[in-house]
Amino acid sequence: MKAAPILFDLDGTLTDPREGITKCIAHALERMGVAPPPLDELTFAIGPPLRASLAKLLGTQSREAVERALAHYRERFADVGLYENAPYDGIDAAIAALREAGHPLFVATSKPRVYAERIVAHFDLHAHFEAVHGCELDGTREDKRDLLAHLFPTHGIDPARAVMVGDRGVDMAAARHHGALALGALWGYGSREELAGAGAQELVELPSRIPEAILSRTPRS
Repeated sequence: MKAAPILFDLDGTLTDPREGITKCIAHALERMGVAPPPLDELTFAIGPPLRASLAKLLGTQSREAVERALAHYRERFADVGLYENAPYDGIDAAIAALREAGHPLFVATSKPRVYAERIVAHFDLHAHFEAVHGCELDGTREDKRDLLAHLFPTHGIDPARAVMVGDRGVDMAAARHHGALALGALWGYGSREELAGAGAQELVELPSRIPEAILSRTPRS
């Protein structure tokens, strides 16, 4: 009898990257000659693909301008912003409990895989996960639907048996697109309304509640 595979978003679900991401966006805007808004107004960009958020902040759809801004963002993020981050209280115990119960665990993030792997390892979360999946630096698989379309067959996972845990609407929408269970994390950056509107089938208040929510919905098969 096998336990259901569980996919976790990274930013806003496993770790809180507010400081690093907002400061790096502000750095990128300054380098582009745009005055950044207060950092608290940049949290909308935590979770969704970053290129779209930068285009919105720059007020342009110019691919060249967005790629330059992204390069400035990565100047700071690769060495500094990456570590301005911290796991949420209770997340380590929650994923350890799921692992102990036999669930294969995966990270599925819109963040570039090269950064996601470093973050997961830095916080000693890597031992819990079978693999870390993210987009490529050129944006390949930046859309979470595309990411899951790659992840599921790579690991021989039946999407109908899988669970996606995430804090943003894009996580819920991608899970529902593939027929996976969509579990919304309310401690992150998406509102209850955003998550429910994108198809969340259950909302969880705290990381400590994840095992109970999943175990009650995913009988072994």
